Amino acid sequence: MKKIAILQSNYIPWKGYFDIINYVDEFIIYDNVQYTRNDWRNRNRIKTPNGVQWLTIPVFSKSKFGQNINETKVSNAKWATKHMKTLHQMYAKAPHFKEYESLLEDLYNRASNMELLSEINYMFMTAICNELGIDTKLTWSTDYEMVDGQTERLIGLIQAAGGDYYLSGPAAKNYINEALFDEAGIKLDYIDYSGYPEYEQLYGDFDHAVSVLDLLFMTGPEAPKYMKSFL
Repeated sequence: MKKIAILQSNYIPWKGYFDIINYVDEFIIYDNVQYTRNDWRNRNRIKTPNGVQWLTIPVFSKSKFGQNINETKVSNAKWATKHMKTLHQMYAKAPHFKEYESLLEDLYNRASNMELLSEINYMFMTAICNELGIDTKLTWSTDYEMVDGQTERLIGLIQAAGGDYYLSGPAAKNYINEALFDEAGIKLDYIDYSGYPEYEQLYGDFDHAVSVLDLLFMTGPEAPKYMKSFL
């Protein structure tokens, strides 16, 4: 059985995103679909003394309704320096920040010269997978021929990748036509994001829904112990 997951790219996403990658044999980055504003594509959350703060990559999106994620471009290259500075300010006292500081500086230096949001997200994604010990095959939806229909397109990608098992995010229950998966002979399952163990965090009450960087900075090489796919 070959397990497939298909998700849009996110900017330094939360630990659950990396769990779904780790659970499957091939993770397809679904980037030739419409870019959505005020979503996770170009931003994520970190903890600060004043509560949760967004780190947002500025992109050209006004008057570009209908552009795909893989067509979305950065609008101001200074974002990378600002994000690195903010992470240093907020996490310098985290137990394992120093272990990742040089890696992050390198990633942000490279990102400052990149134009496409998808490529930036991919670079961070692959670097974090490496730190977590995740070796799942990563591919792009553009590597495969696309068909029409919301559920039909997912099934087409799974079949093109040679998959017979699809692991979906729970929100997709609202739109997936499960009968079509049955007809195609593909087992459909939904990831369960409940029951994550907590770890020590900076700044107040615990929050699961922050960037995976928080987990790395606080737990270092012990990070997989706080992720469900490694348990």
